[in-house]
Amino acid sequence: MRIRLVAVFAAATLAVLVVAGCGGGSSTGATGSSSGSGTLIVLAASSLTEAVTKYGEAFEGAQVKASFAGSDELAAQIQQGAKADVFASASPKTMKIVTDKKDNATAPATFVRNQLEIATLPGNPDKVASLKDLTKSGLKVVLCDKTVPCGAAAQKALDASSLKLTPVSYEEDVKSALNKVVLKEADAAVVYRTDVKAAGSKVEGVDFPESAKAINDYPIALLKNSRNPEAAKAFMALVQSAEGQKVLTEAGFLKP
Repeated sequence: MRIRLVAVFAAATLAVLVVAGCGGGSSTGATGSSSGSGTLIVLAASSLTEAVTKYGEAFEGAQVKASFAGSDELAAQIQQGAKADVFASASPKTMKIVTDKKDNATAPATFVRNQLEIATLPGNPDKVASLKDLTKSGLKVVLCDKTVPCGAAAQKALDASSLKLTPVSYEEDVKSALNKVVLKEADAAVVYRTDVKAAGSKVEGVDFPESAKAINDYPIALLKNSRNPEAAKAFMALVQSAEGQKVLTEAGFLKP
């Protein structure tokens, strides 16, 4: 996979450099280097941790520094002037927080989608088979905070089922919610299927039909205060390329 990803990046970078050359100059990157070099800062939703890490390892010509957190937290950082080049959000709503201020980012593009799944303890000792089972008395369930895309999606699924669920805690992002189950501090959590897959044998996943009514689109955008826009465009081209999409599909994401 690394070799193919590098090949895709190289093609994207070549195209960008040709455009830059025709313009009679090049941009300055975050460390003062010309296009295709320097540092590329990517702010990405926690659920993209594994995929973006792979992109960063394959991306040549610029050092990728990725920061992962809940999409709402990252959007707030951008609003407060955080220096970054690319923002990949887990929902259009959180991306809109950034793009509503036109000076913040270019028009976003949906590059992938994600669906919820229930994460239980290995072996599913509580026999959780449905979303309704999470309302059982004594079951310790964790949800993402409602302001975070995974939490908003979980609430949408619960509303669609006319279910009321009081979790033992609301977590700041999907990785934190999943970690509660991994550490056996909770019996179950509603997270993304991609996070369940990434956790491997540490948890067991349970699909539920209501998740189809709460699928999240993931948009990506070039931030207008980018210090390395050429590398940022090449990175986004990589993510949206056929090989870049294959990384996401293998991680359990849905096609846009």
